[in-house]
Amino acid sequence: MAELTTLESLLEMGFERNRAEKAVANTGNQGIEQAMDWLMEHENDPDIDEPFVPPVENVLGGEADSQSSTDQPTLANIAEADGDSSYIEEALKQPMTEEERCEQVKRLEELMRLKQEERRERERADEVEREKQRRRQGQELQQIRQKIQDDEMKKIADQRRREKMEDKMARQRVKDKIARDREERAQKFGGGAPPSTATSSQPTPPSPSSPTSQGPPPSKKEYDESRIQVRMLDGSTITTVFKAQEQLAAVRVYVQMNGNTPEGQDFTLLSPYPRHIYTEMDMEKPLKELGLVPSAVLVVTKK
Repeated sequence: MAELTTLESLLEMGFERNRAEKAVANTGNQGIEQAMDWLMEHENDPDIDEPFVPPVENVLGGEADSQSSTDQPTLANIAEADGDSSYIEEALKQPMTEEERCEQVKRLEELMRLKQEERRERERADEVEREKQRRRQGQELQQIRQKIQDDEMKKIADQRRREKMEDKMARQRVKDKIARDREERAQKFGGGAPPSTATSSQPTPPSPSSPTSQGPPPSKKEYDESRIQVRMLDGSTITTVFKAQEQLAAVRVYVQMNGNTPEGQDFTLLSPYPRHIYTEMDMEKPLKELGLVPSAVLVVTKK
């Protein structure tokens, strides 16, 4: 009995003829091991069960197989892979008996089982590697998102700090301007006013001791300061003293700096008795000209 060909060995192992023929043809009839590898790699192909059409002048099991049977390393390849050279020599010396044929089939089935286990092991290793890669990519993506979020929060914090610093500097500039304006007004009006006020105020002390019937009537007292009380939106009040020649705008700036009006809230001032709402033009007028000397009560109202 002659040695089994690759196609016969595959059929003996239970493979369908259509698949076996495709495996032999696609591996160039190089042996059972290559054919089994091809079958395991392509067992899930959608066209694996389509009818096999052999190439021209290459009909499996026919003349081409008989001509290449001397070059077909079926049993020899398997035995050589296992390192059993004596098995090759025995197979070549005498034809195979039924028992030897069954033994060959068992060896081929065992070889196929080992190949399948190796393939499953490779697939498991590939799946583990893919899962590791997926986790690494997920962690990297999370780190990128966290970095973007941190950078955005840092930008917002820096912007808020700059805004606060700019607002603080603007407030300081307003305070400095108010202080300079007060000094300039004090130098401008205080330098010439005291002599006149002093001369006008000097005759007044002796007036109580002098007879009321003598001398001209006392002149109207000149005030150089004004005590302003401001009622805020919530009903609270603040009070301070301004120079009589200071503009009403100084009162509004003082309310902005020391009052409890919400930041950014636009407001104006009004006098309740008699009721008068001060306009932007009034803000440039001195308190004395507006009749707010020596004291007055103003009310903060929303625009």
